Amino acid sequence: MSNRFRIFHLLVAVRAGMGVAIYCAMTLNKDFEARTRTLFGEERYKRFTSALDEEPVVSVRLNNRKPHADIVGAPVPWAPEGCYLSARPAFTADPLFHAGCYYVQEASSMFLGQVIEQYVSEPVRALDLCAAPGGKTTHLLQRLPAGSLLVSNEPMPLRAQVLAENVIKWGAAAAVVTKNEPADFASFKNFFDLIVVDAPCSGEGMFRKDSFAVEQWSESVVKQCAARQKEILSDIWGCLRSGGLLVYSTCTFNAAEDEECVQWIIDELGAEPLSVQVDASWGITGSLADAAMPVYRFIPGFTRGEGFFLAVLRKDGDAPVAQPRTAKMQPVVAKTRAEVAKWLRNPAEFDIIMQGETITALPHEHSAAIMALQQKLRVLHAGVPLATMKNNKLLPLHQLAMSEALQRDAFQCIEVNREQALAYLHREALAFPDAPMGHLLLMYGGAPIGFVKNVGNRANNLYPAEWRIRKNPMEL
Repeated sequence: MSNRFRIFHLLVAVRAGMGVAIYCAMTLNKDFEARTRTLFGEERYKRFTSALDEEPVVSVRLNNRKPHADIVGAPVPWAPEGCYLSARPAFTADPLFHAGCYYVQEASSMFLGQVIEQYVSEPVRALDLCAAPGGKTTHLLQRLPAGSLLVSNEPMPLRAQVLAENVIKWGAAAAVVTKNEPADFASFKNFFDLIVVDAPCSGEGMFRKDSFAVEQWSESVVKQCAARQKEILSDIWGCLRSGGLLVYSTCTFNAAEDEECVQWIIDELGAEPLSVQVDASWGITGSLADAAMPVYRFIPGFTRGEGFFLAVLRKDGDAPVAQPRTAKMQPVVAKTRAEVAKWLRNPAEFDIIMQGETITALPHEHSAAIMALQQKLRVLHAGVPLATMKNNKLLPLHQLAMSEALQRDAFQCIEVNREQALAYLHREALAFPDAPMGHLLLMYGGAPIGFVKNVGNRANNLYPAEWRIRKNPMEL
C-alpha cells in the first residue's frame, strides 16, 4: 500500500468508529476556513462556525421489527424511525441496544430513507459499498421493500467485523456482508438495482464530533479523497444495471468531494441527477457550487445534525438486472433439516443448506445471488446461520437468536432482568435451576438477547466472545 493510501485509510479508520473524541472547542485549519468561507458565504459560514461550538446532537433510529424501550425525544423530521435524545446515555448499559432494537445514528445521514421512500417501490438487489459501521445499511434493511436483498461491503478488516455484528443484531434475513475492495465486484455486471456509495472523505462534516478529523485535515487530504472517490465510482459503475440508482454521499463540505464529484459522475459515467422532495422547515441547503444541481447539504447551524451531503443519480439505459445461474447447494440431511426448520417462523421461504460446518437458511428468492457472491467475494455473513453440529448435537447460533426469522416458540424462553442481561452480555455463567435442561433463549424487555445451554447447576453462556461487554456490569 502506498503512503498516500496508507494515510487515507488511517484517516478513514479513526474517523469511522475506532474511537470518537470527547467534545471540545476546536481550532480550524486556516486553509479550511478560507475555502469554506468562500464556498458558504460570510453569513452562512458564521452561523456554521457558531454551531461548531455547540455540543454534538445525539440521535437514534428504532428498529420497527423488534421491541424497544420507551425512548423519549424529538422526532427526526425526515426519518420517522429516528429521534433526538436530550443527552447521550450509556448505550453499553442497555441490553436492548445489544439486541438490535435501535441503532445510534447521526440524524443527517437518516435522510437516505427519503430517497428510498420516493424512488424505490419494488423489491431490489442493493449494494451498500462503503457500509461500516452499519448506519445506512441497517436503515436500508428497514426501508427497502419486502423481498429486497442488501449486500453490505467494507474492505477494512476490523470495520468489516463491526459491520457484520451490526447487521446480525439488526436481524434481517436477506442480508449479506462482504469484505472486499470495490474493484473486486467487477465481475458482477448489471447485478444491482441500487448502489449506495457513502464515500470515504475528508470528514469536514464531523469536525464537531471528531477532533482527529480536524487535526488531519489538509488540502492534500481533500485531493486524495476526491481522487479515491472517483476511482471507487469507476470501479463499481458497471455493477449497476441500466436504469438503476446510485446514491452518492459524503460527510464533508468542500465542492471537490461533493458537487464536483457529482458533475464528474454526470459527465464521465453518463448519469442523470434526480431531485428529492424536502420540506423547507428541515433546513436542508442545496448546491453551493451549481444552483441547478439537485444535491442536498446538511450544515450544522441550519439542520439539526452533523455535516452531510447526498445526491441521487440514475444510470442511463434500460437493461434489466443480471440474473445469476442457479447454484448447486449442499443439502442438509432430512432429519436435521426437519429439526432446524422448526426454528424458523416461515421455513418454506428458505433454502436450508450446509455451508462448511454451518447449517444456514438462505431466503429462497435470493439463494442463487447469495451463492454467486460467495463464490467470488469474501463473505462474512449471509442469510440466517442456524446451527453447527457439536458431538452429533445441534448447537443453535447467536445469529438465529438475533434474526427476525426466529420462531421463538421453538425454544424455552426465559425473561431476565437488567442485571442478569448485562451479566450475560459480559459472558458470565448464569444459573436457571428451575428451567428445563438444554438450550434456553434469554429475553429482555420482550427481545431475544441470546442462547444459553442449561446443564443444571449452571447455564453455559453462548454469547459470542468477541462481542462481549468488556467493562464489569456492576460499573455500568
